[in-house]
Amino acid sequence: VQLVESGGGSVQAGGTLRLSCTVSGYYSSYCLGWFRQAPGKLREGVATIFTGGGRTYYADSVKARFTISQDNAKDTVYLQMNSLKPEDTGMYYCAAYLTAGTCTVVPGQYTHWGQGTQVTVS
Repeated sequence: VQLVESGGGSVQAGGTLRLSCTVSGYYSSYCLGWFRQAPGKLREGVATIFTGGGRTYYADSVKARFTISQDNAKDTVYLQMNSLKPEDTGMYYCAAYLTAGTCTVVPGQYTHWGQGTQVTVS
């Protein structure tokens, strides 16, 4: 399984970005998560989705602003980010692990990671 992120960039506060994570290889029954890491901070789980059923999770810091979704035909997971704040700045990573249905935001549980895409909000 390989993960490739795209869609990062620089925006002003209040702006929007949509990140994409394209998955090559086996896709169904995975937990797909978006994580972010700011300089000097721990990697933080932002949102997760179970590809086999669509169940989602959001960190409190992004609820009502971010939406995670999937397009099974394209083997792609998206992170729509609205009302961006400077504190959303960081490197965003897509990650995945095989699961029977539950998802976690513990980075150590994820077995596959993308290369990351930078998001900067000023």
